[in-house]
Amino acid sequence: MRIHHIEVIRLSIPFESDRDSIIKEETTWNAASPALKQMETLLVRIETDSGLQGWGEGFGHLCNPVTAQALQDLVIPMFLGKNVPQTREALVALTTEAEQALHAFGRSGPVRYALSAIDIALWDLLGQHLGQPLWKLLGGRREIGLYASLVSYNNQPEEVARQVQRAWQAGFHTLKLHETEYEAIAAARAALPPEATLMVDVNCPWTVSEASRRARQLAELKLGWLEEPVWPPDDIDGLAQVRREGTPIAAGENASGEWGFESFYSSQAVDVVQPSVAKVGGITASLRVIERAQLHGVKVVPHCFYYGAGLLATAHLVASLPADILLEVPFIRFSALLYPQLAFAPTLTLAETPGLGFQPDSNVLSNHTLSHSTFSAEGIHHV
Repeated sequence: MRIHHIEVIRLSIPFESDRDSIIKEETTWNAASPALKQMETLLVRIETDSGLQGWGEGFGHLCNPVTAQALQDLVIPMFLGKNVPQTREALVALTTEAEQALHAFGRSGPVRYALSAIDIALWDLLGQHLGQPLWKLLGGRREIGLYASLVSYNNQPEEVARQVQRAWQAGFHTLKLHETEYEAIAAARAALPPEATLMVDVNCPWTVSEASRRARQLAELKLGWLEEPVWPPDDIDGLAQVRREGTPIAAGENASGEWGFESFYSSQAVDVVQPSVAKVGGITASLRVIERAQLHGVKVVPHCFYYGAGLLATAHLVASLPADILLEVPFIRFSALLYPQLAFAPTLTLAETPGLGFQPDSNVLSNHTLSHSTFSAEGIHHV
């Protein structure tokens, strides 16, 4: 069984989040930004010469055109015509070969995101070949818990308080904000019952001294964690310094491949590591991160602000982790559901379908596709 052709599909689906429209539109690369009214994703579909299909997702959001170009020019040519791996060992060998060949392009960025998408699709095919859903193949459980990851509400305390109450009433008892000001975060904490867990992702905005000051101030709020507080995000010594201020620290979404996590452990820089399956190198790299973190006694909570095959890949990974680890899902309402599981509830029951169980609605794909390219030995076809 060989890889016959590979498709790259860019989607953009509008969503609602019950926030005011901003007056000025802006170009932004942050998926939680108030400027965004729709969310992009980049899907990969591998089809074999026997007709089997495997799905993957690569990170990108608004930089998806660059990830798509990396797929077209560098990554896909390395996989076309290759034998489809029929064991975990063969899959790891194939993706590692490609990773090593492309190492000059960096341990993070669009080439790594493209490799992540291919890796996820190959795992989907492996599960189908073996007749097992990935959660079972990975030794996990079928039902997992979810936590609500809110978009930004522009640091407006009253609005942030209203939104966390809305999420709590929907049954989500663990929530994450994308706010940066103490007043907005404190308003959220005050609006929630004491038993609620509240985290904050600030997306790498501060110097170490500023982040340390903010972490000291936030310590009284007993956050579950403060996520990626320093710029640059790979200032490991800086993260360790901020951590000493008393607020738990989470990081890793922007690590440079799985080896980018190693310095977190030796520096005792974080309480939680967050491999992102569509960024770090797919399921293969995520499993390596999980194994190493567990050896060092560091908690793993995968990052996931996706809605395609990458979300389901993360769900299967979460299913293999301790039962208290929850799947991050964006707390938004899509105008159309790409697949039924996007109608998020506090728990998710994974399918018994072999592989990922990703079965996108063909009408939603058709109606929201920005670009669609098929790559085969015969050439490239653009729709």
